[in-house]
Amino acid sequence: MNEPISIDRPEDKSVKIPGSPLHALIEQQPFFKGLTPQQLETLTESALLMEFAPGQVLLQEGGTANRFYLILAGKVVFEMEADANGATIPIQTLGPGDDVGWSWLFPPYSLHFSARAVEPTKTIFFYGTRLREQCEQDHEFGYQLMKRIAEVATKCLQATQQSFVAAKGADVSNQSSV
Repeated sequence: MNEPISIDRPEDKSVKIPGSPLHALIEQQPFFKGLTPQQLETLTESALLMEFAPGQVLLQEGGTANRFYLILAGKVVFEMEADANGATIPIQTLGPGDDVGWSWLFPPYSLHFSARAVEPTKTIFFYGTRLREQCEQDHEFGYQLMKRIAEVATKCLQATQQSFVAAKGADVSNQSSV
């Protein structure tokens, strides 16, 4: 399994203060619109820029949910395992502005889907575990993230339902032609 390539790993947290390029990038994202300057700073302290080559895995189904990504450029496919032979069912293709990975906020903190880059992809990586701790300390921050993540989870569940209906339709068509 290929490891993601970091394009910005500042070791010094002082570069993650308001006014830094990463903070400005987070502040520009529609997903975070309406958050307070302090909440944006909290996000920035738990973030870094990453990029993925086509085929690289961002999230692996069944793994620990401890992070999420916001796509800046490129495309990522959400998929789930269909059988023990490694076949997958594509659920949803995501692009710029989309959030990848919502399970970090919900127990048992396990990934329900895999996510794989289908073209060169740039993201903002967020440490979900750190943010979850911040949500416990600052309930308003937690509420704001919960609203946003709940919307993402709802869209993903709707896409999953549509994928299953489409797959079931294909199965019915294949069976009736036998």
